[in-house]
Amino acid sequence: MRLKALMAAALALMATACSSGGAESGAQGSSGIDGARIINADGGDWLSYGRTYDEQRFSPLDQINPGNIGELGLAWYADMDTARGQEATPLVIDGKIYITTAWSKVKAYDAVNGKPLWDYDPKVPGETGAKACCDVVNRGLAAWGNMLFLGTLDGRLIALDRGTGREIWTTVTVDQAKSYTITGAPRVIDGMVIIGNGGAEFGVRGFVAAYDAATGKQLWKFYTVPDRPGANEAEYLKAAENTWKGEYWNIGGGGTVWDAMAYDPDLGLLYVGVGNGSPWNQAYRSPGGGDNLYLSSIVAIRVKTGEYAWHYQTTPGETWDYTATQHIMLADLEIGGKARKVLMQAPKNGFFYVIDRATGEFISANNFVPVNWATGVDQTTGRPIENPEARVDKTGKPFIVSPGPLGAHNWHPMAYDARQKLVFIPAQITAYPYIPAAGWKPSKLGFNVGMDTANNAMPADNAVREAAKKATKGVLIAWDPVAQKERWRVTLGGPWNGGVLATAGGLVFQGNAMGNFVAYDSVQGKQLWSFPAQTGVVAAPMTFAIDGQQYVAVLAGWGGAWAITAGVLSDMSGPVRNISRLLVFKLGGKAKLPAMPAADELPLDPPALTAAADVLAGGAVQYGRYCTVCHGDAAIQASGRGGIIPDLRYSGTLTSAENWQMIVHDGALKDNGMVSFASVMTKPQIDSIRHYVIARANEDARLNASPMTRKVAAQ
Repeated sequence: MRLKALMAAALALMATACSSGGAESGAQGSSGIDGARIINADGGDWLSYGRTYDEQRFSPLDQINPGNIGELGLAWYADMDTARGQEATPLVIDGKIYITTAWSKVKAYDAVNGKPLWDYDPKVPGETGAKACCDVVNRGLAAWGNMLFLGTLDGRLIALDRGTGREIWTTVTVDQAKSYTITGAPRVIDGMVIIGNGGAEFGVRGFVAAYDAATGKQLWKFYTVPDRPGANEAEYLKAAENTWKGEYWNIGGGGTVWDAMAYDPDLGLLYVGVGNGSPWNQAYRSPGGGDNLYLSSIVAIRVKTGEYAWHYQTTPGETWDYTATQHIMLADLEIGGKARKVLMQAPKNGFFYVIDRATGEFISANNFVPVNWATGVDQTTGRPIENPEARVDKTGKPFIVSPGPLGAHNWHPMAYDARQKLVFIPAQITAYPYIPAAGWKPSKLGFNVGMDTANNAMPADNAVREAAKKATKGVLIAWDPVAQKERWRVTLGGPWNGGVLATAGGLVFQGNAMGNFVAYDSVQGKQLWSFPAQTGVVAAPMTFAIDGQQYVAVLAGWGGAWAITAGVLSDMSGPVRNISRLLVFKLGGKAKLPAMPAADELPLDPPALTAAADVLAGGAVQYGRYCTVCHGDAAIQASGRGGIIPDLRYSGTLTSAENWQMIVHDGALKDNGMVSFASVMTKPQIDSIRHYVIARANEDARLNASPMTRKVAAQ
């Protein structure tokens, strides 16, 4: 084993040594990736998740423009082998395109003709799906030398040979006994692979770490929340101790770094976005309050050493799942007549922030969608001016808060056009009834959020459902970061629309939940072109050029948190299915997708309701705590009809208590992500969920047959 490890390390070192040039194994004429190549990327290739370290997602390519966008057509496509959410941004290096898919798989293609080159399956155990809050997604790869780097759902960091897909090394980055996951894309800086993790809803302690690209050896580790007082060696963690109360360390604290990163080579600073608290409800996480550093913060780290530089907290003492893990981008702006090196972010809480990236000094903030948890941000202190009623952790009373936990903006990448001086934000207008849970205790499985996830379920009332839909929107916003105001917006059918790409051709590309891939004029927001993708598009597009031809590519496939958890609201953009594909476009492209497969809409035909009211009430509690996150609010998994996660209202096991127990208690389907819940529920409690789902199915069957439902459907 030692000889094998030494050989792998030697091969990796040889590959890294080629980063200044040379032939790639299995791919003649290709060259290695280094920092200079990423920084000076000319637009031909797409070498890092956000294209360059500043994460602006702006391409200097301009061959495709408003004058010829009508000629854009499909060049080729590739079907994926998993019908789950697709969130990755492809990389293109030396004529080849590399993607990750759901379940952390990797695929390589010839970027011109779509010929498959290789694929890699890390064989993530199916039961890992139960640890993922928001689908079994993956957002992409990093490249360095002649290697690619992948973070897997079960917490591994893997180095692959770019030419062959052969595994070079693998290292476990998390305690796999706990509910850590990795869904984000790594970054590589000066031969260090940077990766964070997720799992704050399940009771973990967040961190980000750096690993040697050649060997996989850990170089530094940066925790985002303190350990118990007296156990913290780093000064920044000692300083954070006083911002926490109670025995927070026993329930993790949260603060996972599951997505956003950016890097300034001149300052030597890595910027990471830190996630929500564990649990959400601060009354349980930190009784007595406190800012709870470094939750919901942007943190600057000295990348060579992993040392703390500065932080800015967007939501002190957060209690609403208001992560600051959303896309971070860097830019140079003229503000008040002065050139400023800034960092920009539009996190979940609904405010757009401009921060000095050298010092962490607050510059400005303004809300980009309606919010009611705060009336604004104090322009002197940079702290939010909170609405006391929204502090459900202190009042103990329910309150409908806007934005909801999926945010005014989630992980979907923004883009910045320095010529237009505009940030394009894939935003959404949402609200959520936060109800504090009485007597809450942490659990080994399920969401550990400290909120009542049973009594806030959407009622079986068409009027309430329609009102909720009318109040929920998806929008693409062009935002002026200096003036802190909107320039233009496009209103879409509903939330959970794709990430954004801006180009020097004067275009903004975005896929959406309605199943279209669209190009807009970047100046006015006018729609110029649309392609029917046959599925919801949530990933961000990218663009590249080969032999003088510009291409645009996007990974399509409906899924993610909104699709699987939002219940009746999840398909408000239309009944969307998952048909996972990589789509690649060029001017004059003539390829055609296959005909859209027929959709069979089965009628709800549940068994008769026989359970007593107390059994149904208990089932609602158990379902809300352990099932909502995967099977949908109020047992409605609208996306289940599209091949993501089954809608339990249609399940044949509703008629068989024995089969239900085999799945939920015994874990018969654990390889599909449906693990055993025997450690947290008794058999009678598990059966109460079955009766609750039967009750919900009967309610919805009656609603579907009502005159009002037929009237709404006809509109």
